Amino acid sequence: MINIVLHEPEIPYNTGNIGRTCVITGSRLHLIRPYGFFLNDKMIKRAGLDYWSKLDVIEHDNVEAFYQFVAEESESRPRIYYATTKAKHRYTDVEFHDGDYIMFGRESAGIPEEILVQHPEDCIRIPMLPEERSLNLSNSAAIILYEALRQLDFLNLESEGNLHHLSW
Repeated sequence: MINIVLHEPEIPYNTGNIGRTCVITGSRLHLIRPYGFFLNDKMIKRAGLDYWSKLDVIEHDNVEAFYQFVAEESESRPRIYYATTKAKHRYTDVEFHDGDYIMFGRESAGIPEEILVQHPEDCIRIPMLPEERSLNLSNSAAIILYEALRQLDFLNLESEGNLHHLSW
């Protein structure tokens, strides 16, 4: 399982979309307070559709509580990758493992630089044009999450689909 971490999320639609993506991929969502909305916000539920009740979500009071959780929860010492436009490494340059975490920051400011400078080798980015700021948060989370899942050979995910009304 890959863990998606949202550090102080601000936009409920993005959080709802990311939650939905976590449900369909068997990923866990970690939310680090404070939020820019309430978790019972109708916009989260609208974006997450009927998936929100199935979401494996853990809330953390602050980033220190999140790091404490990771230290206590896992014996294997998973890596925490920090998705940021400021990184020197592409998300395709790292080797993801089952149990790893991918942290994303606030839509308006990203992950605080005080966190990034402590983990320069674990900061990853999605390549984009230099004059543009960033991709939408839920799109960024999906891009990087699916790369991690691809590297894990889409562990436990259905690889083939069927038509509803006709046959192949």
